[in-house]
Amino acid sequence: MTAAPRPAPAASPATAPLDGADSPGVKACVAYTVAGERREIEVARISDALADPGIAFVWVGLYEPDAVLLETMREEFGLHELAVEDARNAHQRPKIEAYGDSLFIALHTAQTVDGRMAFGETHAFIGPRYLLTVRHDASLSYAPARARCERDPRRLALGPSVGLYAVLDFIVDHYMPIVDEVRAELDALEREIFSEDYKRATIHRLYALKRDLTRLRLAVSPLQDILGQLMRTHPEIVGGEMKPYYRDVLDHAVRVNEALGTLGEMLTAAMSVNLALVTVGQGEVVKRLAGWAALLAAPTLITSWYGMNFRHMPELAGRFSYPIVLGATVLVVAGLYVWLRRVRWL
Repeated sequence: MTAAPRPAPAASPATAPLDGADSPGVKACVAYTVAGERREIEVARISDALADPGIAFVWVGLYEPDAVLLETMREEFGLHELAVEDARNAHQRPKIEAYGDSLFIALHTAQTVDGRMAFGETHAFIGPRYLLTVRHDASLSYAPARARCERDPRRLALGPSVGLYAVLDFIVDHYMPIVDEVRAELDALEREIFSEDYKRATIHRLYALKRDLTRLRLAVSPLQDILGQLMRTHPEIVGGEMKPYYRDVLDHAVRVNEALGTLGEMLTAAMSVNLALVTVGQGEVVKRLAGWAALLAAPTLITSWYGMNFRHMPELAGRFSYPIVLGATVLVVAGLYVWLRRVRWL
């Protein structure tokens, strides 16, 4: 019996070949033909697909890739090392930068996780015949955006600008549900603000909501400039047929930004009103304490007079002195109580 052949030694991580199915971090590696047909390809065959004239463009999606995978992408697509470094480090501000005939776009994404707002980043590399998206942290999969494009093969033949439009539209469309959730939570917080009971948790949640809303606006506002630059200064990427679609995304981004501005002003007003109501409530408490202190001060003053060691005091030697002084004290306190109730100090 012949011995079974030994398995080949595993390649080191730095030199191991990567393929679309087994590589961690690779969520999609697809080539689209000029007829709009989808073809699954291996990462190592990306450059071959780009050299094929029958391929319209290649679309690769990554999620939190390591340095080895990003270096592979740089070699296959011919990406600029500075853009790859930005995608590796993440924590970039929203921006668009040109490197030769390709663009690097950094975007901030947002989603609701366990009732709280979470933020992530998407970095997009787009060239004449490729689109590479790199997601970090709280960023939803772009599989729905890809499926949406694949339902219209004719449009896919226009190139990677179709995929970039789908990604941008997907990101902006997911801003609006968050805005609606913030609006609903603000309505609930306003009801708590105007309730009778002061809750410290209300002001804490108002501050947290204001902080998250500011971060969300910092993500949305630069997106308007990015979309404007894509349409105005990069016709080789966004052709005339795709410009109406990018204008539609820009319109949605403007509406989201305006809604965020309005909500920010309402949150600021809510925080000011909450502080004012707390101050008013404290003033009411002080008034009530002052009123009860006045009621206690009247009998204290009268009895302190009669506690002095003087021989000639009013009604001191009379038979009914004690009942008279007691009755006068009660009348003074009762009159003071009625007056304080009338001026709403009690």
